[in-house]
Amino acid sequence: MSEPRKRMWGGRFTGDTDLLVQAFNASIDVDHELALDDLDGSVAHATMLGETGILSREETAEILKGLESLRRDVEAGRFDWQVALEDVHMNLEAALTERIGAVGGKLHTARSRNDQVATDFRLWLARHVRVLLRLVRRNREVLVEVAERHLGVVMPGYTHLQVAQPVLFSHHVLAWEAMFARDEERLRDVLKRILVSPLGAGALAGTTFPIDRHRTATLLGFDHPAENSLDAVSDRDFAIEFLSAAALVMMHLSRMSEELILWSSQEFSFVTLPDSHTTGSSIMPQKKNPDVSELIRGKTGRVYGALMGLLTVMKGLPLAYNKDMQEDKEGVFDAVATLRVSLTLQAEMMPRITLNEARMRAAAGEAYANATDLADYLAAKGVPFREAHEVVGKLVARAIEDGVPLEDLPLEVMQEAHEAIEADAFDALALEAVVNRRTSFGGTARSQVEARIAALREALATVGPEGESA
Repeated sequence: MSEPRKRMWGGRFTGDTDLLVQAFNASIDVDHELALDDLDGSVAHATMLGETGILSREETAEILKGLESLRRDVEAGRFDWQVALEDVHMNLEAALTERIGAVGGKLHTARSRNDQVATDFRLWLARHVRVLLRLVRRNREVLVEVAERHLGVVMPGYTHLQVAQPVLFSHHVLAWEAMFARDEERLRDVLKRILVSPLGAGALAGTTFPIDRHRTATLLGFDHPAENSLDAVSDRDFAIEFLSAAALVMMHLSRMSEELILWSSQEFSFVTLPDSHTTGSSIMPQKKNPDVSELIRGKTGRVYGALMGLLTVMKGLPLAYNKDMQEDKEGVFDAVATLRVSLTLQAEMMPRITLNEARMRAAAGEAYANATDLADYLAAKGVPFREAHEVVGKLVARAIEDGVPLEDLPLEVMQEAHEAIEADAFDALALEAVVNRRTSFGGTARSQVEARIAALREALATVGPEGESA
């Protein structure tokens, strides 16, 4: 049986807290991550209390000096976190009071742990979203570089994982870049809703003290204070929205990883992954395993889990704060760490992959990937496309029966299928011609890919990852 323990905030209680309850209730093992943000919030709050006359100049100076000493200890890893003090806020406030005396208790004037933790969480997440934005931007830049370096390489494009039409490898890489461009836009948009200050909302109803919430918002780099005190302390939409955006980033990384895993297999042999980002087998000496790509693919589930976990925590909570919300941070912290390492490794690996250009080109010419172009050829001559589709389908069947590519069928065989086919049809079936005729905006033609690379280079050079002028 656990021994009773003197409880915090226990004026209305006659008994003490059970040790197991105390451990179950504490969050310090997770929320100590917020320590520097908590200190930033306290500095802003104390500064505002001094400016509004709620604290004297001397009291403000003493508190700020004490907070600075705490910051040095936290940054140096010297701070002794106590489970008995429940959370990061009470650990730091208790240490402050121990160092500067009773005046340290005045720091909590006109605020609650409810608005304090919401402020800390937003500050922490804003910092890390900015890091993630830079990492997403780096991946976009790397992909543009890879696309430009391998501009002439032709590969199969797939639907249903069946060879569909030939495309430029660079075009495929820029499709990955387009995914990250949306991720960057989403994270920037999430940041807008993170940068709303809950500080000064109190437990749920505001405060009787003449505080200046706009001032603390400005001091902390928020865009503005939250406009409703109930919502300020009970909102975790910003964290859920972040996890949603994070899940999409990981989904995109996972799709890339899946393709690299397939392409590096012996059956595809399109690419060789670098030694630096692969591992060997403990029993099979010939193996080169794509472990980084597989782990990125696997860790995607962690981020999905964090999103579903927080949605589930929040789905039935009445306003305002509830202890359930203590479960809001761990999944977010893990998701941020997962994204950081995954984005870093992907950006490091991509420039180091080696292409088997001959194999990619040969695969693009297999499986009658140029059949659509023969149908387009007939359509351009006035044959209804559905009829052209039928004609070419029969020619493909004939080519399969003869064991030859479509372009190796004799002209007379093609003309038996349709009289509109002439000798220039063979020009339409050439691999480079198939690729380069797709000049519609966003198509795979080299001219379109070159134009897209140029546009991306200009955009990435002029607009920073947070949308600022570069």
